Amino acid sequence: MAIRVLVVDDQAVVRAGFAAVVDAEPDLTVVGEAGDGASAVALAEQTAPDVVLMDIRMPGMDGLTATRLITALQRSPKVLVLTTFDLDVYVYEALRAGSSGFMLKDAMPEDVLTAIRVVAAGEGILAPTVTRRLIGQFAQGAPLPPEISGQLAQLTPREREVLLLIASGLTNAEIGVQLGVTTGTVKSHVNALLTKLQLRDRVQATILAYESGLIRPQGSLEDSPAAPH
Repeated sequence: MAIRVLVVDDQAVVRAGFAAVVDAEPDLTVVGEAGDGASAVALAEQTAPDVVLMDIRMPGMDGLTATRLITALQRSPKVLVLTTFDLDVYVYEALRAGSSGFMLKDAMPEDVLTAIRVVAAGEGILAPTVTRRLIGQFAQGAPLPPEISGQLAQLTPREREVLLLIASGLTNAEIGVQLGVTTGTVKSHVNALLTKLQLRDRVQATILAYESGLIRPQGSLEDSPAAPH
């Protein structure tokens, strides 16, 4: 079955461009287009998309509020935020609101298509060129709920290691090479730590690693026995 995509952007030309690129793919189909957050929420309920391509700065209800509402739906689609460099703070808040990741608006079409497929499969995706700067800048000083601190204490040393490597931007395969284990073993650790921390995906795990201080804003790992050297 084709991946169902809802395209949200207040600029009609941009919206139509993304829709055309998506619809040209045999495994993707556009089920709706919206020019503001309120329309996006309504269409998400009506069309049940798998992925929402979400603009942030829009008239009326912005993409941040729409993301919160859409990810709270009973059949919540994945939200992939499309942004520009000057909207970093909004993107960070969108990630905290439940977005599965973000891509830059000037990304190559094939990269956006790949991102849609990745988030539809249940993975998170972050534009690697700005990930650490983005999260490092806005996560520092963010309050960590007490329940999260307790959940972090439940992680095994290896799960903690895997969390740090996820937040450093490594894929499962790269983590496996670093730790000398199979990709399947890494996946098991990832699933276990996401369950213990009650997180949706790797994106939220990355945010939590920064917010909890496991990774410093500069991107260096904390000096602890669990951190790889």
